[in-house]
Amino acid sequence: QERMPQTPPFAAMFDSSGYSRNLYQSKEDNCGGLYYHDNNLLSGSLEALIQHLVPNIDYYPDRTYIFTFLLSSRLFMHPYELMAKVCHLCIEQQRLSEPGLDKNRIRKIAPKILQLLTEWTETFPYDFRDERMMRNLKELAQRIASGDEMYRKNVQQLLQNLIRKLATVSQYEEVLAKINATSTDRLTVLKTKPQSIQRDIITVCNDPYALAQQLTHIELERLNYIGPEEFVQAFVQKDPLDNDKSCYGDRKKTRNLEAYVEWFNRLSYLVATEICMPVKKKHRARVIEYFIDVARECFNIGNFNSLMAIISGMNMSAVSRLKKTWAKVKTAKFDILEHQMDPSSNFYNYRTALRGATQRSLTAHSNREKIVIPFFSLLIKDIYFLNEGCANRLPNGHVNFEKFWELAKQVSEFMMWKQVECPFERDRKILQYLLTVPVFSDDALYLASYESESPENHIEKDRWKTLRFVSEV
Repeated sequence: QERMPQTPPFAAMFDSSGYSRNLYQSKEDNCGGLYYHDNNLLSGSLEALIQHLVPNIDYYPDRTYIFTFLLSSRLFMHPYELMAKVCHLCIEQQRLSEPGLDKNRIRKIAPKILQLLTEWTETFPYDFRDERMMRNLKELAQRIASGDEMYRKNVQQLLQNLIRKLATVSQYEEVLAKINATSTDRLTVLKTKPQSIQRDIITVCNDPYALAQQLTHIELERLNYIGPEEFVQAFVQKDPLDNDKSCYGDRKKTRNLEAYVEWFNRLSYLVATEICMPVKKKHRARVIEYFIDVARECFNIGNFNSLMAIISGMNMSAVSRLKKTWAKVKTAKFDILEHQMDPSSNFYNYRTALRGATQRSLTAHSNREKIVIPFFSLLIKDIYFLNEGCANRLPNGHVNFEKFWELAKQVSEFMMWKQVECPFERDRKILQYLLTVPVFSDDALYLASYESESPENHIEKDRWKTLRFVSEV
């Protein structure tokens, strides 16, 4: 039995010196619409790049190329259009549609086509939520499977894995919708209940380390559901060479990425709510110190996203204006954390810490040391600027592949981080609280803040009057 071509794990894909852009091109490639410099593929016509993706008896594309092209091609065409072309090329070139199929020929090419389909379904499963994709996948898979019993099993396995993955995503989305519904329902209850009945975070979990662990659970689970293509689809615009039709006009496909950004905002508002809610100054100061400890534990774990959400919750003006409360807080530890996440010099300190955590994860022996959860909005911003800073196409109409190597390198690092299994035990009670406890809106935060420490100037006094009037209506 011939083995499948093997592909390296994500960590090895883009090596430290850059990425393996040397795509073992043969002489024909150079004149087939692909442009190389020093063995690096820099650009090519869309047709030539698609052709370069399709394996034949003597050739299988390099894995970095497969990932990079599948990631970036959606800026130029729908995945289902690409899949249709790939299927067509496979069938044509390998004469798979001919009645008297040569079994030997099938044995040589089938493992390669199957491997390509496996890479696609495993790395970009969400593409296959589209019926048209599924149809094409099944059609090509059937043609391969008809040649040999062994391939029939492989094809079944591939389809089962994909269907299982898509079912898990649908379940996750249903759970998210439920969680969001619960927390909105409970927000109305909060307005009508007196404060004394409310539980607070410290009574639910008085150990900052335990809370940081549960936050890490939520972060890793949500990271895990973000498809790499969502980073690119967030920026899809019209392709000038594509008759003015936008590739993703039909449906937004960034819902898991958006859910993750919403989680960051929720955590920031949860922190601010917990600080502004207590009536006593001493209690408020204790909550601030508790969150400083949680943030420090997040930093030690490598959970930079929760760390940044906590800091931004503490820096909301409804919280930072509580001067008398802050006077009771030992802020030395908070200053260190703020220094780590200081935005100056393009977040230089954070990027240094992130590099350290990434190095640690590469040599780690345990999942505990592998955790790297990046400050997510900054990751999106970096990818956005990379996308904005370079054209997708060169003046000659070629696809600017050099740009997409860079994009794929950033996204592949994220792919490595999202595959880490959370090593901490789940605590349902704490998770439930973090995900569903109601949080204050901006207005409710200011109202609570002014009631804790009265307004200091005319602007604050006027705002307080307005808020009180609105809340009583």
